[in-house]
Amino acid sequence: MRPDRNELLVVAARFLSRAGGEAAFFVGIWGKAAFEFDASAGQIAVLMGGVGLATIVGSMVAGVLVDRFDPRRVIMAGELLFVPATLAMIVAGTMVQLTVFGAFLGFAGAPVFTAIGAFGPYLTQDPDRLSTVNARIEAAGLAAFIAGPAAGAFIVRYATIDWVFALDAITSLVAVALVAPVRLRLVASAERTSAWGEVREGLRYSYRSRQLRFYILVATALWFTFGSFAALEPLFFRDVLGVDVEALGWVNTIFGIGLVTGAVLLPRLPDGLKTATGLSVMVVANAGGVLLYAGTAEIAVVVAGALLWGIVIGLFFPLHRTLVHLNSPDDLVGRITGTVAVHAHGGELIPLAIVPGLAGAFGVQQVLVGAGLVLAVVGLVSLREAAAIDRLRPEPVPPSGGLVVADEPISPNP
Repeated sequence: MRPDRNELLVVAARFLSRAGGEAAFFVGIWGKAAFEFDASAGQIAVLMGGVGLATIVGSMVAGVLVDRFDPRRVIMAGELLFVPATLAMIVAGTMVQLTVFGAFLGFAGAPVFTAIGAFGPYLTQDPDRLSTVNARIEAAGLAAFIAGPAAGAFIVRYATIDWVFALDAITSLVAVALVAPVRLRLVASAERTSAWGEVREGLRYSYRSRQLRFYILVATALWFTFGSFAALEPLFFRDVLGVDVEALGWVNTIFGIGLVTGAVLLPRLPDGLKTATGLSVMVVANAGGVLLYAGTAEIAVVVAGALLWGIVIGLFFPLHRTLVHLNSPDDLVGRITGTVAVHAHGGELIPLAIVPGLAGAFGVQQVLVGAGLVLAVVGLVSLREAAAIDRLRPEPVPPSGGLVVADEPISPNP
C-alpha cells in the first residue's frame, strides 16, 4: 500500500518534530541536569515530575481540541507554542529554572503528542490501511530516536548543549509548514458542551469499554518502567557505566534503530500476534529488554540491550495505537488518545516519587533491574484477560454522535 501525499507530509512532520524533541530531551534536558548541574536522582525526579504533570494537563486539553477541531490544527498551534518553550531552556542557569521551564515545555509539547496519536483515523477509515498508516507515522517518530540523539551528541561534541534546543525550535517550525497543506477525511466531531464535560465523556468511554480499558492499562504498566528510567537512566550512564554525556546520545541512537526495525517488522508479523494476546507477549518481551539493557555495567551489553529493547517497543506501540483506534468512535478519537496520553505520563510520574529513595537504599542499577522484573510479572498476569478479549467478536465502532468536520484547508488557530 503506497502512501499518499497527506501521509507523506504527516510522516515527514512527525519525524522532524520528534527528532528535535528527542535531541532536546535525551541530550539537552538530561545532559544539562546531570552533567552541567550535577543533579541528584531526587532533583531529576522533580524535574521529570514537573514535565509529567504539565504534560498530563496539556494532554487532557489537547484531546478536547482534537475532537472539536482536528489534529492538523492542533499540531500546528502546538508546534508554534513549542518554539518559545524549548528556547526558554537555553536561559536556564539552575536546576530550579530548568524544572520550571521544563514544565512549560511539557505542557506545550502535549498537544503535538496527542494530535499525532489521533491522526490515523483522519487519514483513512479502512482498518487495514489504518494499521499501515499508524505504522508509518510511528516508524517516523521512532526513526527520530536515531536522528535526534545522534544530532544532539554531534552538537555537544562541537558546540554546547544549548544549541540542541535551537535545533528543536527549528524542527518545530518546519513541521508546521509540512502539516499546513494536509487534507483530512470527513469525520464526526464532538458536540460542544463544556470542556470538562467533554473530557469526562472521553474518560468514561475509555474506562467502560473492556477492550480500551485493557489496552490503556497494559500500556500504563510499560510507562511505569519508563518512569523509573526517566529518573535514573542519566545516573546509570554517569555513575554505573562511567561514560560521558555523548554516550546518552549514541546509545539512544542505537535504541532508535531498534525502534524503527520493530515498526517495520510489525506489518510482517502473523495476524495472531496483532492481538491483545500479542500485546501482552510484547510486554513480557519488553521486560526482557529492560533486564538486558540495565543488568550489567558493560557498555557493549548495554548497546545490545538498547537495540533489542528498541525492537520490542517498536512492535508494541504501533500495534497498541491501532487496537485503540479500532475501538474508538470517530468523534472521541482525540479524547481517547488524550486518555492514553494521560495514562502514559501518569505512569511515568508515579515512579518519580519512589525510585530516588529506592536508588539511595539499593542502588541505581538494582532499581532499574527491579522495574524490569515487575514488568515481567504484569505482562504474564495480563495474558488471561488478553485471551478473553481476543475471544470477543469484533464489532464495528459507531460514532457516538456529533457534527461533521469539513474536509478543507483550515486556520491553525483554535
